[in-house]
This record gives sequence, structure tokens and C-alpha cells, in this order.
Amino acid sequence: MTSQIGRSVLVLLVLLTATAPQLGCLSKSEQEVVVYSALDREFSESILNDIGGELNLVVRPKYDQESNKTVGLATELIQSRLRPQADVFWNNEILHTVRLEKLGLLEPFEADSAAQIPPEFRSPTGHWYGFAARARVLIVNTNVMPDAASWPKSVEDLANPKWKGKCAVARPVFGTTATHAAVLIATFGPKNGMSLLRRIASNAAIQGGNKQVAQKVAAGQFAFGLTDTDDAMIEIERGEPVTIVFPDQGENQIGTLLIPNTLAIVKNGPNTDRGKRLANRLLAADVEQRLAAGPSAQYPLLTKVKDGWRVEQIWRSGVEDRDVEFKTLKADFRAAADAWNKYKSELGELR
Repeated sequence: MTSQIGRSVLVLLVLLTATAPQLGCLSKSEQEVVVYSALDREFSESILNDIGGELNLVVRPKYDQESNKTVGLATELIQSRLRPQADVFWNNEILHTVRLEKLGLLEPFEADSAAQIPPEFRSPTGHWYGFAARARVLIVNTNVMPDAASWPKSVEDLANPKWKGKCAVARPVFGTTATHAAVLIATFGPKNGMSLLRRIASNAAIQGGNKQVAQKVAAGQFAFGLTDTDDAMIEIERGEPVTIVFPDQGENQIGTLLIPNTLAIVKNGPNTDRGKRLANRLLAADVEQRLAAGPSAQYPLLTKVKDGWRVEQIWRSGVEDRDVEFKTLKADFRAAADAWNKYKSELGELR
């Protein structure tokens, strides 16, 4: 009799276990989404936690290292292509996202906000979407250069011999600096683009990263340098004697480069459907507004987001005509990805 009761209890437990998902009792693995994030943890973690909670998803983020920004996670995605561990790739730039698309490692998805994103900042096939961009800017020490009339106005000023050893730029092998270098090659052509980059490398002091450029300009070690808006804003809000110049805004100049964050779905990831739900929710106006208004001071790309660009007043302060529009570089990021593949060895040799 006891054994029959035991068997009945065992059968009941098996049935309950089998039907648990149908009853809404999802296990952590069934709720899990793995996100590879190249955006700094201090900027992305709270957003992932909040959106994951809203969607009832357990978000498992893996962050890139500062020393090998973006390249590390992109390389891991390439190396694990036969058995992907990630579902979503949140890149803090675009070059390596396009490379992954070209390698066939991304899966297309439909984003509700796609129509609000300018065409140049999204894949025409839905393999990735850009949002919350950083501008590539010149950070200027106003103690070293108190006269605004003497401030640099173009990225090409980094190659001007009169600034030799007095300006700084990060090595063009990681993150946004690599993307910027590849865009310059695609924009000016291989011959002229590489010539400009070589002249910059021989004229400016090469630093380990954009953050180091901003910090050393703020400390007065250099008069100016090329960096991202988020790194420049950190120094400004610390009260350092620096300001931002948005380069190449003149009539015959190419405009300031915007490099967006990108969201993509990893092909054959373990939790693709849930990854798409998470990515679609991240590509929303409130998330972009949060990134624009927060410490990373991102530039909103969704047309629905009208306010919140915290560095806009800095740009406006240097513009006499209030009706003038911010001039952006019309980058061909697919051509830039091809340029990177062809010239990455030469770029890595620049000192």
C-alpha cells in the first residue's frame, strides 16, 4: 500500500514538473537572455536590469574590457560562431557590428522604432539598428588655449605641423577611433585617407584610448585632442578647464562624425526569440532619452526624441546663426567595414 502511494506521488510530481512552464512557472534558463555589451557597464547595466525586469527576463550581461573595446566581444562572437553563447550584441559603435553582419553571424529582426531611425544608421535588411550616438569631437584646454579664435576647427588640424606634440589621439585599432579611421578612408579614398591618418600619427601624441586623450588634455598635457562626447563631458562636468569643438562644421567641410550604439541579434543564439524581445524594447525613445540625459551624454537618433542632448548647448554656444543645423558626416559604414578589413594591419602600425 505504501509503495503504491509512493508511486502515485512520484507520478504527480512528474506531471507537475512537465506542466510547470504552462502554468507560468518559468525557470531562470527559460527566461534568460545573454547580452554581450560593449557599452560601459556604468551606462548599460541599470538599463538592462530595468528593461529585463519589465519584460520578466533574466538578463545575463557580459561586458567588454576597456583595453580592447568592442574588438574582444566581436572576436569572441566570431570564434564561437558554431556554438554561440550570446543572444544580443549591444555594441557601443558600428564598425564591428557591420563586420559581423557581413560574416553572416547576425539574424535580422523587426524593430518597432525602425522608421524613426535615419536610414544611414540602420541595416536595410534589419540585421542591426543604431541608436544613441556619440559625436567624435575635439576637446580643447581653455587654459592652454584661452583665445577661441585659435582653437582647431577640423580633424585635419591634428596633422598640422604647428600642433606637433601638442595634440593627442587614440590609437586607431579599437572602438570609435578605429571606426573613425575606417570612415575617413572610405570618405576620402584609400590614398588620401591613409595619408591623412599617417600625418596625424606622426604629428599627434598617440594615446591608449579616448578616455586617456580627454584626461590628458584636461590636465594640460596637451592643448587639444580627438575623443568622444561622453569622455569630454566627464571632464567638463568635473570642472576641468576644457570645452568641446565639433569639427568640420564649415561650408566645405565633411561634418562631425556620429557613431551610434548598435543592437543586433546573434544568429543561432540560445534564446533568440527572447533576445529579439529585449532588443526591440531597448530600441525605444525612453531608453534613448535616458542615455542622452545620463552621464554618457549620447546623441539621440530616433526622430521621436526631440530633447535631451546635453552637449547641444555647447555646440550652440559656438554658433552665431541660431537657424544653422548641426552638420554630420554622411558615413558609409559598410564601405568603412571593408576599409577596416583591408587596412587594419597598417592602422595597427601607426605610432
